[in-house]
Amino acid sequence: MSSVEPLTVGTLRTEAAAFAESLNQRPVAELFGTTDGKALGTWIESSFNEFLAESYAFEAGSAARGIDFPDLNVDLKATFLSQPQSSCPFRDASQKVFGLGYHLLVFVYEKTDINQTRTARIDVRHVVFVESERTADYQTTAGIRGILEREGNLEDLAAFLEERNLPLDDTGRRSLAERILARPPQQGYITVSNALQWRLQYGHAIRNAGEVAGVHDLLR
Repeated sequence: MSSVEPLTVGTLRTEAAAFAESLNQRPVAELFGTTDGKALGTWIESSFNEFLAESYAFEAGSAARGIDFPDLNVDLKATFLSQPQSSCPFRDASQKVFGLGYHLLVFVYEKTDINQTRTARIDVRHVVFVESERTADYQTTAGIRGILEREGNLEDLAAFLEERNLPLDDTGRRSLAERILARPPQQGYITVSNALQWRLQYGHAIRNAGEVAGVHDLLR
């Protein structure tokens, strides 16, 4: 039996790039004709876990913990290049300001069917790793940072949070504004839409990966 070593965030990032490159060269018969994004994403995520398990020991994700690599504080997503988005559990409104509380590892892919061989090709175009402090909402954090640069006060921040329709009452907005004044947030690079679950969109992260601190394209 081959030995396995503990998985780290560093090796996870390295192996994500290696997996993407191997997947790009692999015909996949079981995905031929499949157009369901959820089914495709689940297949990619499951295949990556199997790829890692050949060489590394790690704690598998669970519904209770809510993320795929809880011991590394990393959640895994796979999404179409044409519409790069996914959902994640809602915890509280401050996630739009200070981030989700964990890192994101996102496979962004295109899928093509090859009729001659009745196989599918999964072409991973980006592997984006977004550090946890950069997983806040792009427009919300940009607006907050602009207010602070203009020496805005508690009332300015609370009014802005109300304009952004964060799911908070008056007391919650004031409390969050106080947190912002005490610890201004970093610029986020995810679009986080209000819903029963957060709806995450990755366009800003993809465009800025490798150009800003905390957002990496692992294939570059």
